[in-house]
Amino acid sequence: MFLYYVDLAWRSIKKTPILSLLMVLAISVGIGITITTLNVYKMMSFNPAGERAEQLNTVQLWTQGVDSWDDFHSLVTYQDVMNLRNSKLAKQQAAMFRSGMAVQTDDPEVLPSLYGVRVTDGDFFSLFEVPFIFGQRWDKSVDNQAAFQAVIGKKLNQKLFGGENSIGKTLYLDRKPYQVVGVIDDWSPQPKYYDPTSGAFSPAEQIYIPFSLAANEEFAIWGNMSGWKYERINNYQERLTSEKVWLEYWVDLPTAEDRQAYQNYLSQYVEQQKELGRFADNKSAAESAQLSDVDAWLERNHVVPEDNKILVGLSVLFLSVCLVNILGLMLTKFLKRAPEVGVRRAIGASRAQIFSQYMVEVGVIGLFGGLLGLAWAWGALYGLSARFGVVEGLTHLSLSMWFVTPAIAVGTAMLAGLYPAWVVCRTKPSVYLKSQ
Repeated sequence: MFLYYVDLAWRSIKKTPILSLLMVLAISVGIGITITTLNVYKMMSFNPAGERAEQLNTVQLWTQGVDSWDDFHSLVTYQDVMNLRNSKLAKQQAAMFRSGMAVQTDDPEVLPSLYGVRVTDGDFFSLFEVPFIFGQRWDKSVDNQAAFQAVIGKKLNQKLFGGENSIGKTLYLDRKPYQVVGVIDDWSPQPKYYDPTSGAFSPAEQIYIPFSLAANEEFAIWGNMSGWKYERINNYQERLTSEKVWLEYWVDLPTAEDRQAYQNYLSQYVEQQKELGRFADNKSAAESAQLSDVDAWLERNHVVPEDNKILVGLSVLFLSVCLVNILGLMLTKFLKRAPEVGVRRAIGASRAQIFSQYMVEVGVIGLFGGLLGLAWAWGALYGLSARFGVVEGLTHLSLSMWFVTPAIAVGTAMLAGLYPAWVVCRTKPSVYLKSQ
């Protein structure tokens, strides 16, 4: 019976092509706009850490004095990082910041190129489950005793070494030789939760070098650096000992007990620093240290701005307006066929059968509208990427949307069609039989 209703629906659509096309267009525009904003919101709010989201935590410290910032800053100072690195409470820990360097090799045909570089500790790769295709991270000892070693990405390895196993080979960063110890596979979590402060949807870096090199090599900072008071910075060493915040510090705390123990350790650390004249605000030691898991970290860095939530709400309202227009068009279309319904009722069709027939027709129209809406959404996301330079991670139509969109379109169309179908199925056969 369902296939019979589908056949009747197709015949009806061909009889009234203009009205049917208007309904399909109305549904597709409403669905297209809604899916576009919903897809962007979904991609921005996705948590790529998965099951590890609660055990991965960043550290924030209230280092500022009285009447300065109103909230914890996302970043921490170099001196705090160096002090916290001495703790063995965390299962794994990694300090990091973003820099940039000119990259070249011994091959004269490979021209120097400027690349973003992640300066971090070796635990970075296990903390964020970075996949390797050749080699591994540098040795644990390198985190304390600096060595010129590097882990590079698959794309850079392809460009510099033709995709071969490059372990042991040399690349030059700002003309200094670094030995390749590992090559990672394609890896670029979106959003880039390990460092949203340098672009939540920018691609992951292709080069990783030891944090222990930073003090001596005086790497440039390609990221945010803030201070709560004026400090004259004449050289790199003064930056390291200043109250400027420019580093992130991640710790792995698998259990609630581990988290509480580390929180207590941070409170004790703040107490020690207060005795040295730092952390001059009137907050208590417990209030001056904070841990943020991945969800809280993304929210703290406004990875999903409030404007996006408002846009999703407005797009749903626009879809509602489209549905109201569709309801009027369906009512017009169905009432034009009231004489046909009267005849069918007279020869034995029940109200339930008439209602089912028209709801199937509404569903078919909704399906066409949903498929066209998918095309609108894909085009809109592609246009955003091409015209405004929006990163690909946001403008990629997620796989789930290809299934969710037709379902939403059919569901909303059937919702709009309930009243017109109910009206037409209540048609009295006698009225139209007499007119015939």
